[in-house]
Amino acid sequence: MNNFIELKRKLSRIEQLEKELNLKQVQITRLLSITQAINNNVSAKELFDMYKSFLSYEMGIKKMGLYVQSGNMWLCTSSIGMDAKLLQMDIRHLLKNYTSMDRLSDSEHPLISQFDIVITVSHKDSPIAYVFLGGFEEEDDMYDKVQFITTLTNVIAVAIENKRLFKRQIEQEKLRREMELASSMQRSLVPKHLPSKDCYELDSIYQPHLSVGGDYFDFMEFGDGRIVFCIGDISGKGLAAALLMANFHGIFRTLVDKQSKMRNFVRDVNQALFRITNGERHMTFFVAEYDMHTKKLRYVNAGHNPPILVQQGKAHMLNEGTTILGAFEELPFLEIGKVKIEEEAMVLIYTDGLTDIQDQQGNYLDLNFLEQFVKDHYKLTAKLFNKELVEMANQFIGEQQDYPDDLTVLTCKLFTPAEVIC
Repeated sequence: MNNFIELKRKLSRIEQLEKELNLKQVQITRLLSITQAINNNVSAKELFDMYKSFLSYEMGIKKMGLYVQSGNMWLCTSSIGMDAKLLQMDIRHLLKNYTSMDRLSDSEHPLISQFDIVITVSHKDSPIAYVFLGGFEEEDDMYDKVQFITTLTNVIAVAIENKRLFKRQIEQEKLRREMELASSMQRSLVPKHLPSKDCYELDSIYQPHLSVGGDYFDFMEFGDGRIVFCIGDISGKGLAAALLMANFHGIFRTLVDKQSKMRNFVRDVNQALFRITNGERHMTFFVAEYDMHTKKLRYVNAGHNPPILVQQGKAHMLNEGTTILGAFEELPFLEIGKVKIEEEAMVLIYTDGLTDIQDQQGNYLDLNFLEQFVKDHYKLTAKLFNKELVEMANQFIGEQQDYPDDLTVLTCKLFTPAEVIC
C-alpha cells in the first residue's frame, strides 16, 4: 500500500514537472516569436496584440492593463477583461507611487482596485511602462507567472521605447535639415554687401539667437539721390517668425520700389502684413529715407526701439511714427519724423536683442548707456563703429553668458559733402 502511494506521488510529481516544462517551452517559444517580431520591425500595435494574446490564452491572465507613455500622458495600449470606461481614467498622479513590483490589495481607487499587482518597467531610471495584473486564482503559481510576465513586458516596453526614440531621432534630423534650409534661405535674404559712398555708409550686425529668427533689415538705393533703409523685429521666434520675415522681405522690396510717399508706403506695408497674419502676428519696424540733395532724413518708427541719431555731439531719439505693424488693418495714427543733417552724423538702429543683454549682475544694457556710446564713437566709420559695439557688448555680457535673443544692428553713417557725388 505504501509503495502504491509513493508511486502515485511520483507520477503526480512527474505530471507537474511535465506541465511546468511545457509551460516553459511555451514561454520560450512565445518570447522567441516576439523577439523575432521586434527584429522584423513590426508595428507597436502588433506587438501589443501579441502581448495581450499570450497573457490571455497561454498564461491565463484574466485582468490586465498595459500603460505606455505618450507625451505627458500615460495611455492604456492593451487590456484584458477590463471595462473601457475605467481604463480611460487619468491615473498619472498614482503611477509615480510604483517603482518596481507592488501589491495593490489596499487600493480603494475604482481602477487600481481591480488588480492584484503592478509591474513597473524602467529604462535608464525612468519608467517607460506599467502593467497591472489581476484575477489570479489561489491555485495559480503567481510567482512564476509574474516573473515571466515581467521579462516579457520589459522586452515589449523597451522595444516600443526604442521605436519611439528612433522616430524622435528621425523627426529631429528632419527638423534639423529643415532648419538648415530655412537658415540658408533666410541668410540669402539678408543683404551681404552694404553701400559705402561719399554720402553715406551702412554696416550691419546680424546674429540670430537660433539658426533662424524674426529680425529683418534691408535697404534700397534710388537714382534720384535717395536711400531707404529699414529694420524690423517680428513677434515670436524660430521657424514661424523666419517664414513671416521671408514674406516681409518680398513686401518691402515690392512696395518700396513703387517710390510712393512714405506715409502711403507704411500704410501699404501694414495692410499687406495684416492680410498675411490676420492680426495674429505683428512686427516692430523702423524705416528711414535720406535725401542727399536736401540733406533731410525722414522716418517712421512703428513701435520699434528708438534709433539713436547723433550729430554735432548731440543725440536725438527717432521715435515719431505709429504703432506696431500687422496688429490693425488700419493704423490709428501716423506721423513722419524729420531731421536735418547738418554735418556728419551716425544713426544706430537695433532690435531689442541688444538692450536685452545683461551683465553677470543682471543689469541690462540700457538706453542711456547706449546713447553715450554713440556720442563717444559717432565720428568713426560705420564698420569701425560696429566693431567697437560688438566688443563693448561682449565685455558687458561676459564670457559665461550668451545673447538671449536675436541681435540685429544697422548702423548708418551720413555725410554732407559740398557736392553730391553719390
